[in-house]
Amino acid sequence: MDENKEPLINDDMFLVDVEDPDSGETFSTLSISRTPAMLLSFAANKFTEAASKYFNESLGLGTVDWRMLLLLARTPGVTSVQAAQTIGVDKGTVSRSVSRLSKNELIQLGVLHSNGRSRGLTLTPTGRVLHDRILAAALSQQAHLLVGFDPEEVSTLCNMLLRFMGNLDALIERDRS
Repeated sequence: MDENKEPLINDDMFLVDVEDPDSGETFSTLSISRTPAMLLSFAANKFTEAASKYFNESLGLGTVDWRMLLLLARTPGVTSVQAAQTIGVDKGTVSRSVSRLSKNELIQLGVLHSNGRSRGLTLTPTGRVLHDRILAAALSQQAHLLVGFDPEEVSTLCNMLLRFMGNLDALIERDRS
């Protein structure tokens, strides 16, 4: 958010009064049901836990592993650093996933780039087959999650989440400065 702009939403929208059970004193805190950052965080945690359990039990993959396979299908040649930035995890986590996936011959490392440090990553034919299984499962799960949503609502939700992530990137950059 631009530091010079006034917020469009008053903080009161996100607050709820609660009573301290010991002292009886009333104080304000965040409302769980009206605070988008909390709802998004809770939903992401629940979704990741459920998806992780499913993909681990059915395919022997960790959360980052299946995200990497989906990313490499969409963006062949992406580097580990780019993958980490895209899926929002640290480089070490991606490095461990790349090691597992390449050991299992699901991805392959390309030639060393001119910087001498990075390689593009691509799916192997075996990785592509596994990707297709993941895609079918992901679409089935998504259909369940979006019951009751119409296409316009889904588009709006995606646009809002993209704006939210853009604001998050700006916040992270601001806090680095």
